[in-house]
Amino acid sequence: MLKFGIQNGLNVARAGFSEDQILTACILADRTGYDSIWYMDHSNVPQWSKATVLDPWVMLSAIAATTQKVELGTCVTDAIRRHPSNIALAAITLDRISKGRGTLGIGAGEAQNLKEFNIPFDNPVSKWEEQLQVIKLLYGSSPEHRVDFEGKYYKLTQACLQAKPIRKPHPPIYMAAGGQRTLKMTGKYGDGWLPIGYTPELFEDHAKTIKASMKEEGRTQEEQDNFQYALDIDVYFSEDAEESWAKMKEAVKVSLFKPEVLRVHNIKQIEGFDFKKYFTEYSMSNQDWIIKMREGATTIPDAVARSSVAVGTPDDVIPVFERFIKAGVNHFVIRFWGSNYFGSIDKFASKVMPYFKEKHK
Repeated sequence: MLKFGIQNGLNVARAGFSEDQILTACILADRTGYDSIWYMDHSNVPQWSKATVLDPWVMLSAIAATTQKVELGTCVTDAIRRHPSNIALAAITLDRISKGRGTLGIGAGEAQNLKEFNIPFDNPVSKWEEQLQVIKLLYGSSPEHRVDFEGKYYKLTQACLQAKPIRKPHPPIYMAAGGQRTLKMTGKYGDGWLPIGYTPELFEDHAKTIKASMKEEGRTQEEQDNFQYALDIDVYFSEDAEESWAKMKEAVKVSLFKPEVLRVHNIKQIEGFDFKKYFTEYSMSNQDWIIKMREGATTIPDAVARSSVAVGTPDDVIPVFERFIKAGVNHFVIRFWGSNYFGSIDKFASKVMPYFKEKHK
């Protein structure tokens, strides 16, 4: 089954929407047939000083109370700023409040949410893997079934939570993975994959790694069949696709500037550019890194960058989604950009979704 959702992410934060406006948009999405609603987890977005950045778990609880059908999840929370017991309980609580619609989207974290708050960003992937192990243990815990865990970063001693999720066996875990190690972890621990900033070629390449990992880990055929290959994708409706693309292509290239994109598309890496340092030290308030990033991103060809976003009329947008479906996407999480946010939600639901719902029912 093909699914479509909306993301309350940088697009909503940048627009500075009020809580009431966000809830109205979510009610609209629920009523017009979307399958899911997601909320980003950032401390701030310093490049946009007038943005409004809210806590995802609190907002998702409010969204749960005002919607009826959509699945609800974080896109994504990170495994560095919170203890895994806190994340597990938040996900269970959301699932209960929403009557079985809760989902946990989770990643290793990023420097932007950590550096300025002096939160250590050491060994993020190793910490994330332990978090996943702890969260899964706690999902199945109770006063009658206490759990122990002895890890390098986290320890549990006869620990338990005292609320059972409605979704069985637990709220699905969607993982934001983009490196070979984390992709293999996704195949081992995840119920879904939720990347951002992808071309169809990169999505197809990475999906193969996840599928191979699931088989290696002995995941059941049912788990493999039900796995959600999601994608966080940008949509910008416009009557003039070329004019709109010209305005946004620099930002799109920046979002794609990562070694895996360069590898898959045979783009020569920038000599002397330290990607490891870039990902662990970059903060959007650091002008030096912003300049380096923009310079590096110019090497990405327009055609490659444009394949990652949907710009123009509904007729322009549909082929982009078709290409990603061919690459393996079965759940789209959409960030709508542009001045008419509510209109975009409605236009996609009325002009694009019916085409795919009929074709992939």
